[in-house]
Amino acid sequence: MAAGRDLLQVSDESAIAGLVAKVLAEHPGEVARVAAGEEKLIGFLVGQVMRAGGGKADPKVVDRLVRAQTHQ
Repeated sequence: MAAGRDLLQVSDESAIAGLVAKVLAEHPGEVARVAAGEEKLIGFLVGQVMRAGGGKADPKVVDRLVRAQTHQ
């Protein structure tokens, strides 16, 4: 039933990683600010990835990937 209504959550890390890379490339200023210590912007970036994924990406996976990419 959920699949028929296109309500399934996406947990595939490779698919989410592509969204994360796209969003981070679109927001270099925010990424630099997170790297400088403004952790509150993580939520903004996670939100942008969730929006880019139509709200279907697993938020825990998105958060983990965003944090990993912004703290390199």
